[in-house]
Amino acid sequence: MTDLQNHIQTLIQNAVDTGRENGIQVAVYRKGKLVVDAWAGSADPAANLPVNGDTLFPVFSCSKAVAATVIHILAERGLLDYDAPIARYWPEFAQNGKAEITLRHALAHTAGLPQMPEGVGLKEIGQWDVMCDAVSRMKPISKPGERQEYHAISFSWLVGEVACRVTGISFPQLIEEEICRPLKRNDIFIGLPNDIATPVAILSEPDVKPMLPGPSGADSVPAWIQPLHEWMNLDDARRGCIPASNGIMSARGLAAHYAALLPDGLNGIRLISPERLAIATEKQIPWGQQEEYASRGLGYALGDAFSATRFGHGGYGGSNGLADPVTGLAVGITKNLYSAQGIHEELIATIRANVQ
Repeated sequence: MTDLQNHIQTLIQNAVDTGRENGIQVAVYRKGKLVVDAWAGSADPAANLPVNGDTLFPVFSCSKAVAATVIHILAERGLLDYDAPIARYWPEFAQNGKAEITLRHALAHTAGLPQMPEGVGLKEIGQWDVMCDAVSRMKPISKPGERQEYHAISFSWLVGEVACRVTGISFPQLIEEEICRPLKRNDIFIGLPNDIATPVAILSEPDVKPMLPGPSGADSVPAWIQPLHEWMNLDDARRGCIPASNGIMSARGLAAHYAALLPDGLNGIRLISPERLAIATEKQIPWGQQEEYASRGLGYALGDAFSATRFGHGGYGGSNGLADPVTGLAVGITKNLYSAQGIHEELIATIRANVQ
């Protein structure tokens, strides 16, 4: 495994030296043991701040899987039922034809609510109660369970508010109590606390292109939040809690979260049981689409070139977190240069090729 550490370190350093990456971290656990802990480049070129192993990075939709893990922990505890209507826990949500939408629909991106609510903007998106009220008044654009369409940002409150309602605490507190505290980590955040002194990497994107509406025409990533890298460089964007989109983590923290989901656990800690993991990673098939179009479990994306048995979630710009129960691998990749020349896919292929 020392060879893999050296291989990854050389790969990312070369990528930085040739301009393919700016700042980057890679962490890999295998069967609960940290076997790759590599970093290179700059967290903030303007401040001449280098990346180290503790540097925090915005990871965008990698956050969705961490948020889903909170839901699975609460479900295993008996506080949540995947097939219960969201309105059981959040009565106001039943408005405008949403009474039959279940937690399963939300986790599987089949709730029919991929769009952002109308009448909100940068000022409102970080205000939890304002956004939950706006989401509760939304009208679905398709029937629950009919089709799978990526709930890019709306996933935040569909999933997050349910967890808050059944526990009575905020979602950042849930991340702290249910994930960080058991794992003894201080590098996994959705809603960055004011007292965190660890540097957060500055994002850049040389060839930014506006994101287009989804297949239904729904405005899932509205123009007012774009370009996304500029938004996540704002302090307000980092401090708010948007569980689908604004997680801030290190590669170590992201990988550790996945390691603790696998049967071997991490330092004797398993966040959920193997039986719960099997439920969470069961393919969710929309009744209005063919099976081959379904690539999601309950909050996790499933299978890719890395492995047919892997689960996890990528993030805008190339950050990624994933795990594979067959190989016992858990991977975290964080980076701050969002470019088509990035090496995140090459990294995953290299890890897979060197660990059988």
